Amino acid sequence: MKNFLSQLNLIFLILIFGCFMLISSCGNDQNQRNKSKDELSGTISISGAFALYPMTVRWAEEFQKLHPDVRIDISAGGAGKGMADALSQMVDLGMFSRGVRQAEIDKGAWWISVTKDAVLPTINANNPVIEQLKVKGLKRQQFIDIFLTEKIKTWGECADNDNNKKLNVFTRSDACGAAEMWGKYLGKNQESLNGVGVFGDPGMADAIKNNKNAIGYNNVIYIYDINSRKIYDGIEVIPIDLNENGKIDKKENFYATLDDVMKAIKKDVYPSPPARDLFFVSKGKPERKVVTEFLRWILENGQKYVKEAGYVRFSNKKIKAELEKL
Repeated sequence: MKNFLSQLNLIFLILIFGCFMLISSCGNDQNQRNKSKDELSGTISISGAFALYPMTVRWAEEFQKLHPDVRIDISAGGAGKGMADALSQMVDLGMFSRGVRQAEIDKGAWWISVTKDAVLPTINANNPVIEQLKVKGLKRQQFIDIFLTEKIKTWGECADNDNNKKLNVFTRSDACGAAEMWGKYLGKNQESLNGVGVFGDPGMADAIKNNKNAIGYNNVIYIYDINSRKIYDGIEVIPIDLNENGKIDKKENFYATLDDVMKAIKKDVYPSPPARDLFFVSKGKPERKVVTEFLRWILENGQKYVKEAGYVRFSNKKIKAELEKL
């Protein structure tokens, strides 16, 4: 009888253990199915506009925290490179900072807007007439006569005084949205801009900081420190006399901090161009899930990082319209 009970207990324990293992196995199978369904993996390659580069890096960092099996490779090189790399499918996405041209559309360009910023005219912080320029600013025609016609050659001509220091004009040597937008604001294009060519936004900023008589243009994010929200040492913004009354009125004086500038861009106080949307482009609509989910996340969740990173967040209506492209 004892042997029978012992055998019965053993059988009972075996049955319990078997049930436990079966339940555990089912749970693991379900977890594995959930994991394969919910977790993304793969590599996304991105290149292009310096204007969008810092924001894209921040988005990539946050997205990869949520999806550690995703790797995002990013390189800056100008909007022209971003478009060329995207159309040749060397990268999944190109960072882009000007309007897409018909010739690019004909080659299969697809694009989606993700944020907004602007190009601002910049000078050295020790410019010889900087105080006068902060008071009176420069009119659009004066910028035309500096960058296009070269009628204005000295800082005295800018400030209406006798200062004979010659302007050292800088422009961009790489195919880029910043130069295209600045040229478009002046009624032309990048190829029409005169000046010493420098590569990239960081190169332009350094050229301005290292030359007392320099004038150029930069994307907002390369002028302002995103932590202090103030202008970097060594560089200054030339206020634009928007109403051309010969002075910078209170409503035109929005360059002191990054937040002030972003507010002016968002409310369309700062002109467009050189304010503009920033895009991702690709050869046709992206088909890989990891890419489309990254873009969807940028518009749905990634917008919360836009302001602190120094860019302008879209309205909900704009975001909805862009999401429909996916």
